[in-house]
Amino acid sequence: MQVAASLAASDEKAASAEFLDVFGRLKQATSSATDTELATSLGIQQGSVSVAKKRLQIPAAWITKISKEFGVSADWILYGSGPMLRGNTQIAPVEAQKTATIPEGEPQWMSPEAAPSMGYSLIPKVQARLAAGTGSLETEGKVIGYYAFKTDFLRRKGRASKMVLMDVAGDSMEPVLQDCDTVLIDESKREIIAGGLFAVGIENAVFVKYLYSVPGKLILKSKNPEYEPIEVAMDGDLAGTVRIIGRVVWSCREYVR
Repeated sequence: MQVAASLAASDEKAASAEFLDVFGRLKQATSSATDTELATSLGIQQGSVSVAKKRLQIPAAWITKISKEFGVSADWILYGSGPMLRGNTQIAPVEAQKTATIPEGEPQWMSPEAAPSMGYSLIPKVQARLAAGTGSLETEGKVIGYYAFKTDFLRRKGRASKMVLMDVAGDSMEPVLQDCDTVLIDESKREIIAGGLFAVGIENAVFVKYLYSVPGKLILKSKNPEYEPIEVAMDGDLAGTVRIIGRVVWSCREYVR
């Protein structure tokens, strides 16, 4: 009996871990910080999400919907294997970013002039690294390359003309974001939404945190419980240095560099 009970507990623990992995990737794919936001992305009631969590079962329809509407690989959602996107993003070569000349052997659509006609938009990636920890001083904002995204994908996320890519530094947002992950930020989305994931600048440091606004204070909260929230008094010395850069609307992770 003890052996049977132990095996049952082990199976339940494994099922729970597997569910949380898939559930986490669903939230990452939809840039959902909360269960409510995930439910909105899926077009369902939050109660359905609660039921799925209780049963440790993710309906196949959720996988299909997210894969279709967000261009995310079903294999990535289920197993965390392979690229996250199904062809939504590719790196445009540096040569094509600067001139209309396309390097020999490169696809024609990678030209800045050709990309829009092929249904793509080029999004700049900048030098600054968003600190998921104690802050990053790499805030030059220098463009180091462009990524081509499907335009209709970006339209579902926000304003493509106001979007920028940056890398994350640190572990304070794990497991949602890991060190060296890349995030897509919509700089037109600066209105604070409680619990939304935002890029925030304070003095010369840049952070990516869950953002909350309470009377007289701005609170930057990490996902990793080992990090205490950062509270900024809006009538204090740092108030004038705070800037909401934009909301994180998408993220990606490379498994081999």
